Amino acid sequence: MTILFIGDIVGKTGRRMVATHLKRLVAEEQVDLVIANAENAAGGNGLTHDVMDELLSAGVDVLTSGNHIFDKKDVLSFIDDVPGLLRPANLPPSTPGHGYVVVTRGGHSVAVVSLAGRAFMPFQYDDPLRTMDDILNSLPPQVSIVAVDFHAETTSEKAALGWYLDGRVSAVVGTHTHVQTADERILPGGTAFLTDLGMTGPRDSVIGVKTELVLQKMRTQLPVRFETAQGVGQFGALVVTVVPATGRTVAVRRLFFYE
Repeated sequence: MTILFIGDIVGKTGRRMVATHLKRLVAEEQVDLVIANAENAAGGNGLTHDVMDELLSAGVDVLTSGNHIFDKKDVLSFIDDVPGLLRPANLPPSTPGHGYVVVTRGGHSVAVVSLAGRAFMPFQYDDPLRTMDDILNSLPPQVSIVAVDFHAETTSEKAALGWYLDGRVSAVVGTHTHVQTADERILPGGTAFLTDLGMTGPRDSVIGVKTELVLQKMRTQLPVRFETAQGVGQFGALVVTVVPATGRTVAVRRLFFYE
């Protein structure tokens, strides 16, 4: 089974890149399942119903997220009703939405988990290690493939989770920093790992924000209303090939291109 993980989709430019290139990538890479982080897809922060529908129609199967998932309050009206739209699983149990979902592709069950880190993050998330233990213990035995989007700030926390889950899940991919790393690999237990998928959004920006606004804030230290950049788009992703019988990854390939 081949899974395509797409890095943080940012704004209109990111959505255009998905709409323009996803179907081609699915065909070329023979992708069975598309997972994309969509918490910045609506105007750079949050997600609306229309934007969700746009991404699902473009071919994304599961939408993961992170600390911005509730920035658009509209999401509260539908997040409980869309199993394929995930918020971090290590939020309190009373938080609306789902932290993971099990989907079927080609007769094989795949669990997709959205998880958030705790270092330098704005929310007091529960322990991601314990959360993953609980999820893995609750999955039915027919689920052999588990894919984790770990939305975290520090490289060390992401690496630690990768090693903690090595041999227990099929892939741990990082999101959140919007900067793609070049450390894709398969850990000894057969778990694919990449510190960060990077951003699918405006290339000529500061992690998706108009450059001049970021520089203005840095130079003056005054409040500045950030706006999402537009223009040339870039696409950051990872292709992972998993053996369904074992859940082990046998190949990883990082993707990065721009218009």
